[in-house]
Amino acid sequence: MAPQENVTTSLPAGLGADIGTLLAPVDADLARRYPGDPGTRQPVHTVYVPADALTADTPRSWGEQALRTLDEHAPTAASFAAVLGLHDDLAEPVHDRVRAKLAREPVEDLRIDFEDGYGTRPDAEEDEAAARAARLTARMAADGTAAPYTGIRTKGMEAAVRDRGIRTLDIYLTGLMAAGGLPAGLVLTLPKVGYAEQVAAFTRVLDAFEEVHGLPAGRIGFEVQIETSRAILAADGTATVARMIEAARGRATGLHYGTFDYSAALGVSAAHQAGDHPAADHAKAVMQVAAAGTGVRVCDGSSNVLPVGSTARVHDAWRQHYRLARRALARAYYQGWDMHPGQLPTRYAAVFAFYREGFAPAAGRLVAYAQQTGGGVLDEPATARALAGHLLRGLDCGALDTAEVARRTGLTRADLKAYAAPGPAAPGPAAPGPAAPGPMTA
Repeated sequence: MAPQENVTTSLPAGLGADIGTLLAPVDADLARRYPGDPGTRQPVHTVYVPADALTADTPRSWGEQALRTLDEHAPTAASFAAVLGLHDDLAEPVHDRVRAKLAREPVEDLRIDFEDGYGTRPDAEEDEAAARAARLTARMAADGTAAPYTGIRTKGMEAAVRDRGIRTLDIYLTGLMAAGGLPAGLVLTLPKVGYAEQVAAFTRVLDAFEEVHGLPAGRIGFEVQIETSRAILAADGTATVARMIEAARGRATGLHYGTFDYSAALGVSAAHQAGDHPAADHAKAVMQVAAAGTGVRVCDGSSNVLPVGSTARVHDAWRQHYRLARRALARAYYQGWDMHPGQLPTRYAAVFAFYREGFAPAAGRLVAYAQQTGGGVLDEPATARALAGHLLRGLDCGALDTAEVARRTGLTRADLKAYAAPGPAAPGPAAPGPAAPGPMTA
């Protein structure tokens, strides 16, 4: 046994405790502001349906319409792959999964719209629409036909529509409580936000509702829709969106980019209003940086080029929607808006192709990291989190199967969640050795 080296230090005893005391407020602030991703499922899209168009079978109907569009304009795996430019090895897996998804769970997140898609109606009419939306939401939740996430987009907190938006929200939430309580997947969207104070005011409304009904504080979360230039850059030059997250006091769940309102606010002509415009890229990049580490997720906007009409027009619209969806995924915007049933095939094709193309590389690198077996890429814990996150998101949406991930990695779902966890709780590399295949348990 080699002789032990003498180790000497120079810093005074107790300095570490002093430093800990000095930085205690910073440690607490970091824990409060940057808790990391919540680790829950994030839907791959949000479907917007005007409140007056909602029916109890809206999710199923969208799936059926999407399947009819596929049957009419790309009835085979080969023809669908040819339209989108999918590799031969992805044609069958993607096509089969798209059809299965449209039959099983065509809509992951449904937003009943009382804002732009609904417009201004007489108060009595909107009152009844809000009460009806609550009844239908509760009915779908009870009979198992609801989308995993469902809720409403109210009118915003601007003076002209503020009272109407609050009343609609109250009627909807009160109706849900009367029908048995708030569903687990309830999601609210606050549009046209330009000031952090508007977020704070909406938060106060939810505080009051929870207090009246004896709900746990913070039970109701909401998304902030970024549709104005002042939501990105305030008059004093600061990033308003970062202050909005703080103003929500833990209730903010997402930042949703509003493609057309935001583009118009910057003077972008109608022909160039799209998710890949430089103005859109800048806004979403600011949103992404502001939200990083906070647990608030960023959602891309929509495409207004709809797959309707002749087969040639449908194919053109599909190609554009697919391209924009894939572009967003590569930039870590894992959710977007869909405005028409015909966009569902390309939404899911883009998502499934993205996760299946990345499956083998992500699995191989994560196993190499876990086992310290080396490889062509030297990964760190932060990258291991991203690799595990890729696999978990692929599992959540149906792009990947639990059995194939278990076979390839030897990791359970609990293992993947541990690697995806933020901060020091995430495991480091394990001792070298073969991976033991195991089931992908919840």
